[in-house]
Amino acid sequence: MQAVSYQRASTVSEAINLLREGGETARVLAGGTDLIVQARERKRNVDRFIDIKHIPEVMGISYSASDGLTVGAAAPLYQVYANDDVKTHYPAIVEASSVIGGTAVQGRASLGGNLCNSSPAGDSLTAMMVLGAVAHIAGPNGERDVAVTEFFTGPGQNVLALGEFVVNIQFPAPAAGSGAAWQRFIPRNEMDIAVVNCGTYLAFDGDTISDARIALGAVAATPIMAPAAAEALIGRSLTEETIAAAAAASSEAATPIDDMRGSIRQRKHLAGVLTERTLRIAADRARA
Repeated sequence: MQAVSYQRASTVSEAINLLREGGETARVLAGGTDLIVQARERKRNVDRFIDIKHIPEVMGISYSASDGLTVGAAAPLYQVYANDDVKTHYPAIVEASSVIGGTAVQGRASLGGNLCNSSPAGDSLTAMMVLGAVAHIAGPNGERDVAVTEFFTGPGQNVLALGEFVVNIQFPAPAAGSGAAWQRFIPRNEMDIAVVNCGTYLAFDGDTISDARIALGAVAATPIMAPAAAEALIGRSLTEETIAAAAAASSEAATPIDDMRGSIRQRKHLAGVLTERTLRIAADRARA
């Protein structure tokens, strides 16, 4: 492993200053479950860890019916998926966050860390995308908000500039008559990287779908939205025909690669299968 230094920040401004002083080889330590492994294997050049887990703003979880959900970027996953408000109003987050690694990993890992690791197969990312999540970022030039759908720029790459880090992730309050769901396919039962993952959001006005969002992971260089799949649903009723059309559009949107975990053909097929499954679950939740 590389020789590294460790520094603890207790405020947002202190973290920004430490990151700025550390330059390009300083990294935020929100959980470290990815970063420490990458540093050990020399996949990332890191010589300074900035621990942000002692900053109150990055550790909290709060919800209100008017403002929605705010999750601190370093709040551990086990606290996220065990939170009553998250379980009640955002079950797709529970589905995605409760399968990241094992129990030990979930005691440290966070949604913010998963977001900033920016893996094309990151499990929570597609759930956040369809739920309309926004990353609240702080840095030397002030604060800014970036939609999670616009956050990724390439495999393991994102919009964060030097000295910036994610403070929290904000989710709008669920609309009446809406529901979301998330699923993945993996070779083993647990603690594996997804071959494909899929998040789906539906909102209904009576029997008509008024809004739809479908996101796919592990099928492109970044997690992607599937706008054609959503277009196959909006303004229509949810029927076997519209579900099939959306699933076919998701398969078409997928541009995966062959690797040791799955083939192009398998991944494109799974994109459609998981779209169909999550659409049915999201519809049931919306109607409930």
